[in-house]
Amino acid sequence: MKPAPFQYVAPESVEETLALLRAYGTDGKLLAGGQSLVPLLNMRLARPSVIIDLNRVRGLDYIRQENGEIAIGAMTRQRAAERSAVVARRLPLLADALPLVGHLQIRTRGTVGGSIAHADPSAELPAVLAALDGTVIVKSSGGTRRLGAREFFISYLTTALRPDELLVEVRFPAHERHGTAFLEVARRHGDYALVGVGVLVTLAGDICAQARLAFTGVGPVPVRIPDAEAVVTGKAVTDGTLAQLQKVVTHQIDPTGDIHASAEYRKEVAGVLAQRALRMAVERAKMKQTGMR
Repeated sequence: MKPAPFQYVAPESVEETLALLRAYGTDGKLLAGGQSLVPLLNMRLARPSVIIDLNRVRGLDYIRQENGEIAIGAMTRQRAAERSAVVARRLPLLADALPLVGHLQIRTRGTVGGSIAHADPSAELPAVLAALDGTVIVKSSGGTRRLGAREFFISYLTTALRPDELLVEVRFPAHERHGTAFLEVARRHGDYALVGVGVLVTLAGDICAQARLAFTGVGPVPVRIPDAEAVVTGKAVTDGTLAQLQKVVTHQIDPTGDIHASAEYRKEVAGVLAQRALRMAVERAKMKQTGMR
C-alpha cells in the first residue's frame, strides 16, 4: 500500500519546526523515527497534508543528568538509550523496558519522544513514564510547558499536545536505589504487549515503603491503580500480600477485548504479571540494599 499524497518539509531547528507547526496546524504531521507513523500512512489511516521531518533538527538527541532527573531529548533513538550507561545505572526501569520495544531494527530508528508522543496504550515507554511520575517538556512559539503523564495522555493515540506544540524532551526521576521490573505478555517477541506492567518499589528493611505499578494494554492510556499500590505499601511482601495485590488488580482494571485477547484474559494476566513483577522488583531492591552495606 502507498500513502496518500503529501507535502514534505525538513526543518533544521526547533524554531523552524515551531514556525511550520504554527503555519500548518492540524494539516501537519511530525515524523520522528517513523516506526509508528509510516505504517499509518501506508494504510491511509493517517492522511496529513504535510509531513514535517524532524530528523535534521539539531539539539534534540541527548541524555543528560540534571538535578536528580535524567533528561532525554525527544529525538534520542531508543537503541541509544538502551545502550546508555546512564540509563542502565540511573533508570533501571527504562532499561528493563527498552529491549521489549519492537525489534532491534525498530529501536535503531524509533525515538524515545516519538513513542511517548504517539501514545499507544500498548507501548512500553508511556507506561514507564507513568510509573516513574515522569514529565514531558513541550514547546510552542508561545512558550514551554511541562506536563506529567496523567496530564499528557488523554486517550488512545491522543495526548495534550496542541497542534502548534513540539515535544522536545522527556524527564525521568533517577531511581538507581529502587527495585524495578518490567514484564509483559505478547503474542510474539517484538509485538505490542497484550498486557504489560512496570513496577518500582522502595524498601525500608523488609517493608515496602512505596510501590508504583503502571499497566499497558489494559486501557486507553497507561493505567495506575492506587488501591493496588496501597495494598502492598507499609507491609512485608509475602505470598499473602502478593495474593491481595493480584485480587485488587484483577477486580479494578477494566480492559476491552479484541481479536488478540479477551477482556477476561487481560484481567487475569494483569494480576499475575503484577504479582511476578513486584516480587522481582523487591528482590532487586534487597540486592541493592545488601550491596550498599
